[in-house]
Amino acid sequence: MATISFEHLLDILFVPICIQIGALIVGSFLSRLINRYLQSNVNRDSWQYIFVNALKGLPISWCSGVGLYWTINSLSIPETISRLLSYLLFAVIIFTLTRVIARTLSGMIDFYTMRSDQNMPKTSLLNNLINILVYSMGALIVLQYCGISVAPILTALGVGGMAVALGLQDTLANIFAGLHLILSKQLRLNDYIKLSTGEEGRVSDITWRFTTLQSVSNNVVVVPNQSISKAIITNYSMPLQDITVSVAIGVSYDSDLDKVEAVCIRTAKEILSKLDPEVKAEPVVRFNLFADSSINFNVIMHVSEFTNQYIVKHEFIKAITKEFRKENIEIPFPVRTIINNKE
Repeated sequence: MATISFEHLLDILFVPICIQIGALIVGSFLSRLINRYLQSNVNRDSWQYIFVNALKGLPISWCSGVGLYWTINSLSIPETISRLLSYLLFAVIIFTLTRVIARTLSGMIDFYTMRSDQNMPKTSLLNNLINILVYSMGALIVLQYCGISVAPILTALGVGGMAVALGLQDTLANIFAGLHLILSKQLRLNDYIKLSTGEEGRVSDITWRFTTLQSVSNNVVVVPNQSISKAIITNYSMPLQDITVSVAIGVSYDSDLDKVEAVCIRTAKEILSKLDPEVKAEPVVRFNLFADSSINFNVIMHVSEFTNQYIVKHEFIKAITKEFRKENIEIPFPVRTIINNKE
């Protein structure tokens, strides 16, 4: 009797097991094709790559879902269980589709960011908004398929949203301020900025409520988006990344100014070639003042990033001091002669 029951059980489960195994094999094969395509020398800035990358890891779920659908139709199971499984299958399919859409939209933003002349930053705020919108739409579709009317839910969300908005005014203000900063292109990731309130640093991320800045000392400065939108911003990375660095020097009145200029330019070029080789602009010397004990001038150099100016100044001052001593160029210091008239 036990043998007959076991054989009967095998007859019932043989087809479903074969369907699921076949579905897993097909899904694994498609996943390998996708991974092989992504690892090949394909243009990562193309629409094809964005879409295929969005499909990564999902063929197994889709094939398993199709196998589950065939399994349901091949078995004689109660209608209630069949309906429950169909709801589950539909929810899995919608979830995977929404995941593909969310990934594709994120990839499109990356694509637009790289193609745009004035880059719009892809921040965690944009990612979160895209995911919430797409997955919320997917959840509403699943509820509608399951026979749950979404109209009362939307109405309740509308009424409740007004109450939540009143209670979360500061949070919503920060969210919209962050969106304004991103869409207006006033800030970009990795821009070095300084606020009128004194905070400064490199923009590392724009989140729901805060913009994080990384200071020169590698500390993280967290500033509410609303405060940034109200502050006066100095963006040292716009319109161009490079900035000018000016070092003030004074030499003796007996110095040959043409020689001084040549030595300063040569030294500045050597320092820039070592520390900031991306700079193409030539350093210049500008004499500007007949001071009490020296002729003053500025050595003006370009650096590719705001934070590079400190190390360039540091190394240039050491190098120019050594060169002036080698060339017998005097850097005078103020001398006061006190005359004591005794009667």
